[in-house]
Amino acid sequence: MATTSTVSTTALASLYVGDLHPDVTEAELFEAFFEFESLASARVCRDSSSGRSLCYGYVNFVSRQDAIQAIEAKNHTAIKGKLIRVTWSNRDPDVRKSGIGNVFVKNLSESVDNVGLQTLFCQFGNIVSCKVATFDNGKSKGYGFVQFESEESANSAIEKLNGSSVGDKQIYVGNFVKKSERIMSNPDAKYTNLYIKNLDPDVTVEFLKEKFSKFGKVASLVIAKDENGTSKGFGFVNFDKPDDARRALDAMDGLQIGSKVLYVGRAQKKAEREQILRRQFEEKHKEQILKYRGLNVYVKNIEDEVTDEDLRKHFSQCGTITSAKLMRDEKGISKGFGFVCFSSHEEANIAVNTLHGIIFHGKPLYVAIAQRKEDRQARLHLEYAHVVTGVASPSSVLPVGYPQLYCTVPSGVVTQVPPRPRLMYQPLGMRPGWMGNGFVPPNRPTFQPAELPIMPNTQRQHRQRRGRFNGCMLPEVGPQSIS
Repeated sequence: MATTSTVSTTALASLYVGDLHPDVTEAELFEAFFEFESLASARVCRDSSSGRSLCYGYVNFVSRQDAIQAIEAKNHTAIKGKLIRVTWSNRDPDVRKSGIGNVFVKNLSESVDNVGLQTLFCQFGNIVSCKVATFDNGKSKGYGFVQFESEESANSAIEKLNGSSVGDKQIYVGNFVKKSERIMSNPDAKYTNLYIKNLDPDVTVEFLKEKFSKFGKVASLVIAKDENGTSKGFGFVNFDKPDDARRALDAMDGLQIGSKVLYVGRAQKKAEREQILRRQFEEKHKEQILKYRGLNVYVKNIEDEVTDEDLRKHFSQCGTITSAKLMRDEKGISKGFGFVCFSSHEEANIAVNTLHGIIFHGKPLYVAIAQRKEDRQARLHLEYAHVVTGVASPSSVLPVGYPQLYCTVPSGVVTQVPPRPRLMYQPLGMRPGWMGNGFVPPNRPTFQPAELPIMPNTQRQHRQRRGRFNGCMLPEVGPQSIS
């Protein structure tokens, strides 16, 4: 009982244990630290859905002195054949992600492991964490990370070790930069590696080296080849100095070599190229949205048998159509909605104002100016807020995003579609009880199925179908349609 009381009232010293083998259990982690008398608990963190190990965990001690000794004794030791990392647990995400004191090291020899990396950097200050990145087979990837307690220690290590030789390689040591910040580099950033393409198959490394050596010392040059040794038509040239690389880019890009025009540009990582392409696509998409805003009409409640040509023909009476398309699933079956794009805003307004609610192939069409998903959600949120507060919203009568539905046809514009007395199909967002043309229908008793007289099933269904269509009251006179 005394031990339990002590554990519950004393602040535990918590250690983070990383790089765990996926099969390590809580019992095995506890056993690995069992030699320390004040060990209170051990936990392996797991995925909440699958239960699989996340390959890290925590061990808690009552005595801080035991925790310090555990770091010294267990850091870089093996559990189930895999070296673990043991350091102080830091629950503050802002501190963990700040990058202060974090150093990135690359071009490491394969012989340098976690212990060797820590031995190399420990002379500059207290190390919080030290790791060499490895493949699944344990082989080094040639780079690693060292996190110091202070930024001064990190700066000292960078100053003294950057460019020094460790083993048979010259290492690079610099401040750690988050991936999100290093993907898109500054256009004015210095670089030495160039990407070249549009090479003739007979162009050799020696020929290219002779061409590029005019601008400075070439550290390396390679032409990519397939398994048969045939050139893939592109390669890389790396200079010793950034200024030499920039001069070579300016002079060689667009130069005719053999039968092709050479392309020379700064070598980019895959992630950087993907982000540039993604940004270009988003900008182009935004331009298209702005270009066709107010011209594109959304149509739904379309019969399955209707084709793109039927839709185009039906809407062409309102103006010139640039495109008409029905949305279909992977099997080619219509989803019941589509889009019609007109050449002008006036024509799109005419289509909305005249064809909305008109029966087409046995169904009343819903026609409105197409909206982006974000705009629709904003409108719905606004209407919902007014419903919750009990304050009438203008959008309940004139829905935001569908002003063209209620606007009059511009003067001087002759429509081929005859006007209709009222809508057959109530658009979304309209105030209950209001018709599409803004007139309030006469009051009628609320429909209550429980009060219907008892009658045979077929007769009752016939009566119900005669007066309603998809939950909307239909007039006694047959609906209008355009042939």
